[in-house]
Amino acid sequence: MFKKLLDKQSPLLETTGNIWYFLTGFFKNTFTRGFEWEEFVKQCYFIGYKSLGIVIVTGFVLGFVLTLQTQPTLKDFGAENYVPSMVSISVVREIGPVITSLICAGKIASGIGAELGSMRVTEQIDAMEVSGANATQYLVVTRVLACTLMIPLLAFFADTMALVGGFVGMNISGSMSMTLYFNKAISSLVFSDLVPATIKTVFFGFVIGFVGCYNGYNSKRGTESVGHAANKAVVAASITIILIDAIAVQLTNAFVYN
Repeated sequence: MFKKLLDKQSPLLETTGNIWYFLTGFFKNTFTRGFEWEEFVKQCYFIGYKSLGIVIVTGFVLGFVLTLQTQPTLKDFGAENYVPSMVSISVVREIGPVITSLICAGKIASGIGAELGSMRVTEQIDAMEVSGANATQYLVVTRVLACTLMIPLLAFFADTMALVGGFVGMNISGSMSMTLYFNKAISSLVFSDLVPATIKTVFFGFVIGFVGCYNGYNSKRGTESVGHAANKAVVAASITIILIDAIAVQLTNAFVYN
């Protein structure tokens, strides 16, 4: 009976051990001499700049739709002037970081998983390891750190464009000057709104890069494993982001807003 139970749990235990081993290898190679700065800058370009377009469009539409949905209700209560504050607080605190990270999980995590998975299938990673090159430092560390740095910046651009979208939506059925709108939106934000949201995006970026690298680096043989690695990276990164956000909200409410 005990043996059957252990056999059922062994895949989970094996996966947990592999993740822990991969995580310790990442931190070990992060602080090892010979950091690949050129590859790091290259990954920052691909992860950050190449994702900027979709993040800007998403942020703009997010603020635009949020304003159009809430303006009529607040107008009925004579609180239309609170729309800029509502949009800025909701976007900066919660919606902006989470939506941006989920979009980046679909784009970046899948891309990293497919790229490293194809390198594993074609034995390029094996060739690097045999030749004495530090494959983990070159392929994994640079991508994870690039995601950790770029996702907060992308979230900042998304939040900014959400405010712009809110201004456009505000002036479709109403009339508010740009100066008044942004004064109301920015003045409603406090330091405690910005810091937890920024810290969350740092963790989100790390998760996106780490999950994508883990699934791609450890993909099995065969061309079909490349697609499986990309799919698993997206699903695992998205679920982990939602779980981290739920924990972060509880911690923020307990230590910041109370």
